[in-house]
Amino acid sequence: MPVTPVQEDVINRLMASMTWEQKLAQLQIAFRPRLEDAAELVRSGIGAVFWPRSVEATNELQRIAREETQHGIPLLVGLDVIHGQRTTFPVPLAQAASFDPSTAETDARVTAQEAASGGVNWTFSPMIDVSRDPRWGRVVEGFGEDTYVNGVFGAAKVRGYQGSSLRDRDSILACAKHFVAYGQAEGGRDYNTVDVSTQRLRNIYLEPFRSAVDAGVATVMAAFNTVSGRPAHANQQLLTEILKNELGFAGAVVGDADGVVNLLDHGIAGDLQDALRQSFAAGLDIEMGGNVVADHGDARLGHDDLPLERVNDAVRRVLGLKVALGLFDDPFREPEYEVKSPTDTSRRAALKAAEKALVLLKNESVLPFGLGPKRILLLGPYANSTDHLGAWVQSFAEPAGSLADAIRRECPEWVLTVREATGFFGGEPDLIAQAVGDAHDYDAVVVAVGEPSALTGEASSRSDLRLPGVQEELIQAVAATGSTFAVVMFNGRPLVTSAWIDGAPSVLEAWHLGLEGPQAVARALSGVVNPGGKLPMTFPRSSSQVPIYYDHENTGRPARVSGTLDGGAVDVALMGPGNTDDHYTSKYKDLDLGPQFPFGHGLSYTSFEYGEPRLSAPEVLLSDLEGGQTVGVEIDVSNTGSRSGDEVTMVFIRDLVASLAQPVRRLRRFTRTSLKPGETRTLSFELGWNDFGFWDNDARYVVEEGAFEIHVGGGLDAAAVRSLHLRL
Repeated sequence: MPVTPVQEDVINRLMASMTWEQKLAQLQIAFRPRLEDAAELVRSGIGAVFWPRSVEATNELQRIAREETQHGIPLLVGLDVIHGQRTTFPVPLAQAASFDPSTAETDARVTAQEAASGGVNWTFSPMIDVSRDPRWGRVVEGFGEDTYVNGVFGAAKVRGYQGSSLRDRDSILACAKHFVAYGQAEGGRDYNTVDVSTQRLRNIYLEPFRSAVDAGVATVMAAFNTVSGRPAHANQQLLTEILKNELGFAGAVVGDADGVVNLLDHGIAGDLQDALRQSFAAGLDIEMGGNVVADHGDARLGHDDLPLERVNDAVRRVLGLKVALGLFDDPFREPEYEVKSPTDTSRRAALKAAEKALVLLKNESVLPFGLGPKRILLLGPYANSTDHLGAWVQSFAEPAGSLADAIRRECPEWVLTVREATGFFGGEPDLIAQAVGDAHDYDAVVVAVGEPSALTGEASSRSDLRLPGVQEELIQAVAATGSTFAVVMFNGRPLVTSAWIDGAPSVLEAWHLGLEGPQAVARALSGVVNPGGKLPMTFPRSSSQVPIYYDHENTGRPARVSGTLDGGAVDVALMGPGNTDDHYTSKYKDLDLGPQFPFGHGLSYTSFEYGEPRLSAPEVLLSDLEGGQTVGVEIDVSNTGSRSGDEVTMVFIRDLVASLAQPVRRLRRFTRTSLKPGETRTLSFELGWNDFGFWDNDARYVVEEGAFEIHVGGGLDAAAVRSLHLRL
């Protein structure tokens, strides 16, 4: 991290007086649940600890570090506050559905304020792994399948956590993870192998980290996976040559939990000493696990294991973080100011974020129900469940309420009946029949289904993406009654809905929305809130269809879909419902083409129309583009309905002919616009050198002459997209 001359002098004096063992002790963070154990580690000179769960305990550890160690070096205090400390915001995947980066920045700012008040100064967030396989449980922790979205939202989280200055009392260190390509783990299985080409590594997985580094991220976490056979924790090309040297990352690289120890299971290290040696030689700066220095104080690495300059570089990076945080001036926090519960302000921010994350997947004139008197039947395991916080929350987070209670509070004129019908994982058929038996007597039925938070997150890969248990049977039973109904899904990943989606007239994707999620859903059901989110990940038709994502490369024999942009082709006839007649093309013989719901899909209670887009120039010289000239794109968007609403407008480009096969389209810009009924607004976008090129297999960024298509509109639906042509 950049330091002043005075701060540099502090670091130099410390470095000159520290022994080899004292330096290595700074390069680890250990798992020790008991305060007395942590205190002994601090006395031994350890550089970082996990938060001991109170400001008083944290202050005591900082006091020991300052007063009972030779050099008085304060501690980094880490905690996984991924989407909230006391006030839980929507899971990151849901935040991405807002297509409003301020949602992520606000979450990170509130989280930093709450965490810092208790003595936390380091979080292991944001996760910016591009994730294209929803079987992987950690998709919930990131921002979806698009490289650009991950970069924009990741940078927003970094700004939120770190604030305008790390010296501010309510700022904490951010950590971009996992470096790199963790989202391409084979089979969607956590911790699994990754094999990736140079061009895909650079075009897809590295770019979000470039954005995070440009935003000033303080730390980066190494990934568990291998890349081309070499584990990231011991991959010098990744950690040093690319991250530090090429991207210019000046902060500290931290290992993931026991990621260094895992090198033994990877089979590239013979023992722990060898694993540590390889990791630090590759560019790791902090080991997570506390293995660098043994409990008795002896270092596990000697002068023959690592060059002194590599150790000094790592220690300088760690000390630089502590100087930047102002810990040498004052590492303590005032107990009376520790935030221990949400405030009215933080609750309002969480509610606004939850409302923006809602995605209306389908609506056949059922929603909204309106606020007037109605008889509503509420069914499903999420009717009374309070499991709304999602994966990666702390035990001390404020609990959420239930959807039933939120409806009673937000819609007082509704007469609400709640019935047990099925649990998450089971239910008697007779119970379902009894619950839906008189459904037709109600004005509407709400079926609240989903997957529990425990099925998402780390180590939560799923081979079957359908609703767990007999929830599909519940939806089908309600549909069979002929009743007016809407399905609300609470989940942390894209789910397969093909068994019931055709029979459900309205479906609201509610994700795991955090503390105020139930209230946001109740307000959307009544119409007080108009859903305006879009899908940040594709919803497949079948679990066997994954990985499926919008910006795929075209094949030499693409299957064609009429009226959409799938496969890069438009207005080409679809050869039958099963596509079996279009024989020699890339497809499944037993599955319709395309996803169930594509990236960028999302409806509204109102309607929007786009005018004809306009380019600032139909042709631009490459030399001018490289020199800083941009291409301007303008388009008018109008709210043609009777309600106010938000429209997400996206700008995609397609390189029609290139030296390497290119994606059928790439997202380059997006914006979310609030429009009143009848209102029209002109949207403007600028595209430049970094938007038109790609990385080749020799690790060179190139922009090639030729024709480009620019698609502007409300997603990937051809009816909502306008196209332009540009030549470079």
